[in-house]
Amino acid sequence: MTAQPTPPPVTNLPLARWDTTSAEATRAIGTALGESCVGGETLALIGLLGAGKTCLVRGLAVGLGAPSEAVTSPTFVLIHEYTGPGLIPLYHVDLYRLDERDAVNGLGLEEYVASQGVTVIEWADRAPAVLPDDHLRITIEHQGGDRRRVTFHPQGARSATLAATVFARHPMDTTP
Repeated sequence: MTAQPTPPPVTNLPLARWDTTSAEATRAIGTALGESCVGGETLALIGLLGAGKTCLVRGLAVGLGAPSEAVTSPTFVLIHEYTGPGLIPLYHVDLYRLDERDAVNGLGLEEYVASQGVTVIEWADRAPAVLPDDHLRITIEHQGGDRRRVTFHPQGARSATLAATVFARHPMDTTP
């Protein structure tokens, strides 16, 4: 009996990277991401204040069928839920104001992550323990002016497929 080949290990290497020059271009990546989601995805956004995380989420909402103007940063309320008839639910979490692990534990993030909605967590590096093994880590770096670098780091086979699908829909830059 021949052994089945072992799939290659998932690494933190980026699968796709885009350099954007406007908020509209950053939103367009989010729109392609939303159009590619089927439900059950967890997206971990990493970036400094003002990097464009909420801008990307606005595009994500549009890709899922929700109006972008409904999306605001949940910094003060921590979680916004965007739902509607025929929409994949979008759970938008912002952990910026949370420093203590105990405060994160009280939010019930595990329930959102385990749902059939799309859970996007801004400042996800503040609560890595709540992220499922397979999630898409998205870093957004401010490059000066309106320029941003958006990089997808898939953490599992499902998130790698999602990243590849987004890149196929929106091939703005070459993969690194």
